[in-house]
Parts: sequence; C-alpha cells; structure tokens
Amino acid sequence: MENGDRAGAGAGAVGSAGSLGLRVGQAVFSSASLLFMSVGVEFFSYTAFCFLVTIMGLVIPWSCTLAMIDVYSVFVGCPLRVPGVMVIVVVGDWVLSVLSFAAACSSAAVIDLLLQFHGSQCSPRFCGRYQLSVMMAFLSWFLTAASAIFNFWYL
Repeated sequence: MENGDRAGAGAGAVGSAGSLGLRVGQAVFSSASLLFMSVGVEFFSYTAFCFLVTIMGLVIPWSCTLAMIDVYSVFVGCPLRVPGVMVIVVVGDWVLSVLSFAAACSSAAVIDLLLQFHGSQCSPRFCGRYQLSVMMAFLSWFLTAASAIFNFWYL
C-alpha cells in the first residue's frame, strides 16, 4: 500500500496513488477523444459531437487539477481530508461522469446512424476518427465513474 493508502484513504480516493492513476488516465483519454474529434474533422455539424467536445473539454482541466492535488498528496504524504472539499470532488466527479456517459452514448448513436446510411453521410476516414473519439470518451467515462465511486465510498 502507498503512504496515502495507509493513512486510511480508499484505493482511489483523492490524495492516493490510485487516484493519481485514475486522473492521469482520465486526462489522457479525454484529450485523445478531443483530439480525434476536432482535428481535421467537421464535428460541429452534429450537436452530439459538439456536446462530446464540450464535456471532454471540461473533464481535462478537472482531471488535471485533481491530479496535481494527488501528486502533492502522494509526495508530501498528507492525503486530502477536508470533508467540504471531498463533497465538491464527489459531486464534480458524479456530474462529469453522467455528462461524459451521455455525450459518449449520444455520439455513438449518431455514428451508428451515419454508418447505417452506408457511408453516404460519413466518409470512412471521418467515421473512423469519430469512432476512435467515442471509444476514448467511453474509457474516460469509465475512469471518471470509478473515481466517483471510490470517492463516494471514502466520503
């Protein structure tokens, strides 16, 4: 167990090495999703894709900020124990988790609809990027949901 875990923090609660891993994964997958959706692709033609880009744009700074807190907590050996801050983290994680899941599901539905038109609405190059973006968004959602569950459990 890590130092933060010995002090009573859950495996993925804020201030632990597990939380740092989850936050880094969230930031990486959200950034990849944003990159695949927005580079060289006209995502703004579909509202679901705009929603995905917006939510991934919110997850990145949230995850990076909490990752910095985790880095500090792990290296100093002083996990975050302020109940008010923990409530904010739990609520933020749950809100972003629900929004990430909604954005990924709606984007996946739009891609499925575009592909049912046998590619007439979406070239294979663009649909491939859209699919990669949605896959990364689902991975980011999974890690965000895990963070929310661990922090709620700890709270």
